[in-house]
Amino acid sequence: MIDLRKKTLFLLDMDGTIYLGDRLFDGTLDFLRRVRERGGRYLFATNNSSRSVTAYVERLRGMGIDAEAEDFLTSVDATVWYLRNHGFQDTLIYASGTRTFQDQLRQAGFRVTDRWEAGIGLLLHGFDTELTFQKLEDSCILLGDPKVDFIATNPDWVCPTAWGSVPDCGSVCEMLFRATGRRPKVIGKPEPEMALLAMDRWGCSKEETVLVGDRIYTDIACGVRAGIDTAFVLSGEGVPEDIEKYGVQPSETYRDIREILEKMD
Repeated sequence: MIDLRKKTLFLLDMDGTIYLGDRLFDGTLDFLRRVRERGGRYLFATNNSSRSVTAYVERLRGMGIDAEAEDFLTSVDATVWYLRNHGFQDTLIYASGTRTFQDQLRQAGFRVTDRWEAGIGLLLHGFDTELTFQKLEDSCILLGDPKVDFIATNPDWVCPTAWGSVPDCGSVCEMLFRATGRRPKVIGKPEPEMALLAMDRWGCSKEETVLVGDRIYTDIACGVRAGIDTAFVLSGEGVPEDIEKYGVQPSETYRDIREILEKMD
């Protein structure tokens, strides 16, 4: 059981957790308001690397959420941190992702291309809504060179939409594995770095922190690996059977964000 009264930092997944498509879930605004009233903080932690933080701010404001840039932690943030701390500052990076994704990397000071050329030292895959067969072919060529590193922002199989799901970064990387035999180093959830960075940034302990998400194999696994409580919501991709399927046990399972709100007092 989670004692929600002791939590001051809520790490929130977005797609499938607080909204789906353009529809904000019932209870989301009340939940966010209640966290702030109690003197707590929420941080939107997402594996989606196809959007910039500015785009997320605008999206949530359009739904009625008073969001600011500092309210977000994305897999791109975690990837930039990883690259800076692992010697990739001067590496020519082939970035298979959206233009926004590539621009964020350039703004962070990295050398980025989306065309095959000599001297590429890293293949970096994100959630690419602009994916082409040329990018897949280039990726296979690059992965044929063992000196080229391979990193993925996140392992999600699918990205939920209002009408179903579309292939996410994990599905594309699985396809590349079948073609080349190589798997990437994954940065985002389920790795613990995003949760650990959030706690460090806001000065919260593990006991004060809870991660809320709709995916066992990314959201909940991230929290478990970081040693914090996890709240599994059934409003998005995940179903109760996923707990046994992936062998990851959430601290508690909730119907949706409204039920979490109801159990906060």
